[in-house]
This record gives sequence, C-alpha cells and structure tokens, in this order.
Amino acid sequence: MLKKIVLPCCLALSLAACATAVPPVEVTRFHVGDPARSGTIAVEEMPGNPDVSLEYRTYSNAVQQELQKVGFTPTAEGAKSDYVALVAFRRGFRPTGYGRDGNPVSVGVGGGVGSGGYSGLGVGIGIDLSGKPKDIVSTELQVQIRRRSDSTTVWEGRAITQAREGSPAAQPGLAAGKLATALIQGYPGESGRTITVK
Repeated sequence: MLKKIVLPCCLALSLAACATAVPPVEVTRFHVGDPARSGTIAVEEMPGNPDVSLEYRTYSNAVQQELQKVGFTPTAEGAKSDYVALVAFRRGFRPTGYGRDGNPVSVGVGGGVGSGGYSGLGVGIGIDLSGKPKDIVSTELQVQIRRRSDSTTVWEGRAITQAREGSPAAQPGLAAGKLATALIQGYPGESGRTITVK
C-alpha cells in the first residue's frame, strides 16, 4: 500500500521540478493581413539593440532555425534576401527576497511582559535569512520581419520569460532556443493577442 502512495508522489514531485526548470514564455505578435510564409531571409541585428554582446549570435541562430521550420530559407552567400529578420534581445535582473528597506527578510517570534499585576517573561527569537537570494533573470527577444524591397514590416513579435539566476533556464543558450521557438512556432499567429507558451 505504501509503495502505491510513494510512487505517484515522487512522480508528481519530479514533474513539478521539470515544470519549474523551463518557465513559461509570454508571446505577443503583430501582423497585417496574411504575411509572407516563404522566401529567402537574412537574420540581422536590430538597430539600437539594447544588449549588444557575443550572446547575440546565440539568439540570431535560434531565430534562423525557427524561421526555416516555418518555410523561410537562408540567403545564399553574397545574395540579397527577399526578407530581413531584425533581432534584438535584452536581459534584466530583479532582486528577490528583500524588503522595502533593502535588508533581508527576517522572521521573528516574540513575547511580552504583562501588566496589571501579572508578571510575564518576554521571549524573542529572530531568524535572519542570511545570504543574498538569487535574482530573477528576465529575458526578452524581439523579432521584426521586413520586406527588403521597401523596408515594410510584415510581421513582428516579442517573447519574454523569467527564471532564477543560475538555473538552467536562465542560461543564454536555453533561453534563446525557448524564446525563439515560442515566438515563431505557429507563425504568423494571432495578431495583437498575448499568449503564454509552456
């Protein structure tokens, strides 16, 4: 009987751990009419990309792979593409576990001394949650698809996810793949609607 209870509990805990390892992605897409679904495409860095670094290549490669899955083909060396996919990403950090005064949250239990003839003994226990809690990493990927001939934007989208700093889901490689997949799968998607992709 005990085995019947323990096994489902362990399974549920392992599934819960998997669910938290890859957090959901919030996706918003916009397009007018029926945007292009095929043609050659070049992936380039969006002008003014707020987070210019070596990580850009990780995000651009992830976007290129997903665009191929929905029907676009990479541009041949030296050729002009039909479309340009402009890519930008940013990562931000938000501290967790701190009160408004910037100090670690503490938990306390206290007692007091009675009045009116009652004597009491005050007892206080304070527990300081020492050590800085891990920050929350917020990662955002933006993609715009423009027709090269007249620079008209035919599709654009944004994907955002959050994970605890140091977790696998916060690593650039995993985050880039997860964001690009969530953003581009089901292309072009419903315009103007924000969805959550798990």
